[in-house]
Amino acid sequence: MGINIQLSQSQRVNKYVRESEAFHYFFTRKVMLSFASELYIFFPGGFGTLDEFFEMATLIQTKKIHRVPIILVNKEYWKPLLDWVEETMYRKNEAIDREDMNIYRLVDNASEALELIKKTI
Repeated sequence: MGINIQLSQSQRVNKYVRESEAFHYFFTRKVMLSFASELYIFFPGGFGTLDEFFEMATLIQTKKIHRVPIILVNKEYWKPLLDWVEETMYRKNEAIDREDMNIYRLVDNASEALELIKKTI
């Protein structure tokens, strides 16, 4: 199920999405994302993708939502950010705990994500 946002510029729905719902407001979309999802899969994207990844990770970290798997697909894209999270947020600034970095899992491609989902659910 894809949950999209209506933007002024064209936004395409991922070709693998069979059902899709579009929302006008980001807030409404985030509430829907956090309310009923059984897992989150994030592919490379822009600021909105990063915003939603960190929002869901924060909600899990603070126990505002039940812990569900967060899977990040494409190591080349996500690894520099995750290295920064570990080095800057965790080691240098102690802004997060070590276990907070276990909230998400990094895989290289959709096949690896599917295998992880099968093991997780």
